[in-house]
Amino acid sequence: MKFTCLSKGGGFHFPPCHMLSVSGFRILLDCPLDLSSLAIFSPVPIALEAHESLETDSVVRKKQKIEKTLDANDLVCAEPWYKTVKSLHLWDASFIDVILISSPTGLLGLPFLTRTKDFSSKIYVTEAAARIGQLMMEDLVSMHMELRQFYGPEDSSFLQWMRWEGLEVLPSELKKIASGTDCEELGAWMPLYSAVDVKDCMRKVQTLKYAEEACYNGTLVIKAFSSGLEIGTCNWTINGPKRNIAYISSSIFVSTHAMDFNFLGLQGNDLIIFSDFSTLDTTENMENDNTYCDPVTSSNASDDLYNLEEIAASLLKDDESMEEMEKLAFICTCAFDSVRAGGSVLVPIDRLGIVLCLLEQMSLLLESSSLKVPIYIISSVAEELLAFTNIIPEWLCKQRQEKLFSGEPLFAHVKLIKERKIHVFPAVHSVELLTNWQEPCVVFCPHWSLRLGPVVHLLRYWCSDPNSLLILESGDDANLALLPFKPMAMKVLQCSFLSGISLQKVQPLLKALQPKLLLFPKDLRCKIQISEANTIIHYSENETLCMPSSKESTEIDIATDLASQFHWKTLKQETVTRLDGELFMDQGKHRLLSGFRQADSKQHRPLLHWGSPDLKRLLTELSKMGITGTLKKNMDSAESKNAAGIIDIDDPEKALIDVRETGTVIITADENLASHIFKAIDIVLDGI
Repeated sequence: MKFTCLSKGGGFHFPPCHMLSVSGFRILLDCPLDLSSLAIFSPVPIALEAHESLETDSVVRKKQKIEKTLDANDLVCAEPWYKTVKSLHLWDASFIDVILISSPTGLLGLPFLTRTKDFSSKIYVTEAAARIGQLMMEDLVSMHMELRQFYGPEDSSFLQWMRWEGLEVLPSELKKIASGTDCEELGAWMPLYSAVDVKDCMRKVQTLKYAEEACYNGTLVIKAFSSGLEIGTCNWTINGPKRNIAYISSSIFVSTHAMDFNFLGLQGNDLIIFSDFSTLDTTENMENDNTYCDPVTSSNASDDLYNLEEIAASLLKDDESMEEMEKLAFICTCAFDSVRAGGSVLVPIDRLGIVLCLLEQMSLLLESSSLKVPIYIISSVAEELLAFTNIIPEWLCKQRQEKLFSGEPLFAHVKLIKERKIHVFPAVHSVELLTNWQEPCVVFCPHWSLRLGPVVHLLRYWCSDPNSLLILESGDDANLALLPFKPMAMKVLQCSFLSGISLQKVQPLLKALQPKLLLFPKDLRCKIQISEANTIIHYSENETLCMPSSKESTEIDIATDLASQFHWKTLKQETVTRLDGELFMDQGKHRLLSGFRQADSKQHRPLLHWGSPDLKRLLTELSKMGITGTLKKNMDSAESKNAAGIIDIDDPEKALIDVRETGTVIITADENLASHIFKAIDIVLDGI
């Protein structure tokens, strides 16, 4: 087995990406896009204004390579390209056998692969993640096409910034994003795929439900289990003949909207690949936290059961979900203060679950006041996405599922849209929106990068209003993201949301899963101490690790009629037998069934012999067959110094049996005599 971390990602919107080789198959784990890199581009219409007014000064300053504080004119004024996983383009897509997608964001880069020549991979993704991911890709294409109208399809100058002379004049901060530290990331940039590419990609996807088995090539049994991060997100188990693997992506134990993290479904796997990098940016310190930090020790079965129940209870505490709800309540309070002061609120957050919960809380807060403030949702896929979230109870948490049985909608936006408290529009320039527009208001719209979509126009419109509020998700460079809109009088609220397993819960999770081998990020080694009772291998980006099989032997299911034919023989302290049948793989297991072949009246000769024949015993067996000969030792030449002996046969015909340490040779012109000699050797030697 081989494992390569292609990218550790960059938070919720850019999940990690890995390449795994197991049982002779190459598996790609997630295929995301680094949309945070769009920050190097200047949005429209800001790009046009900056380009026209400051172009001359920019060219002179860039040629002189003068480093100064970044301003809007330093950004790339061109049609954006999109950055894939930095080293994925170095792999031949035609050699990838399986692709496992853990989240909708892990799907965004997939059309770049599926449109390549000779692509034939099997793609597995959950039903909910596939639909949400498809809508996200369609929305991305729609926003890009709107932006492209400003540059025009005939404009070829957008390639200038990727040339060496263009990179040289970029400020160091932007150059690092564009090309990496050693320009190794420049090949990861690509023009965006089309709507046709998205449809073609989704036709190649096989969707799964949670815990549904998918068998690839009869060898690998693949299952998806809920991760709790978002609707449809999952972790994977891959069971093969030589190893059982569990892949843990960013997960949340108790969610306010999605199905909870089903970590018990990951038990029984000897290898765990831990790929939750969400804690890299946290400041948590576990040195003074001794909860479940003791090494794993063996105990009796009752104690193990008690410990597992205790660990599961601690992991499933809803403390983190309560903290998330408190964050949302604080955001709603800040938004209410802004609209009460006459300002508007702009929310370019695209986490589906967070948006749905914010809609519920914000509507309740506004409804409880005397303010009549409309809530607008502007997106080309908003209507379809909101409708989809209300028909997928099996992908939601228990609290949401209970609403279905009580006759309530799964999410409150269904009722609020009917009451016209929430208004959904496909575009910022739609006639219906312009007719319905009212301020102050609350607007949910894409894109969180602040480079595409309705947010560009609305942020430009409100950036000088000190009473208005922009709500951003922290984690990205807010200073760079807001650069085109400065100077800004608008208030900015940055919020961090739970994006994975907290450090305190990593150790108890691993204690509950009990892996024999753990692949753990090297970057997290300094933040948490994993029990040394586990065998741990730390991995880092672009490093290939080779691991031996965890199973020394292969299990095989043998048909009953074949099992009754066992005739055991001893071979070098091992017992072996010979069976005739048909061997094949099914559901990750070797199976041997009775084969179909013509009946043979003769007894089958052994296919394998071992050892050297005893010459005296061989002479005895030959004499029983009426064959006489004499035993000779031939040590005359150096060439024959390793000879065990020679039997010279003179009756019934001339023959010679030359027995050496490396083999036995029968020399005779009589085929019948040669056959009898072979039978005698067969009796003397062990064989099957």
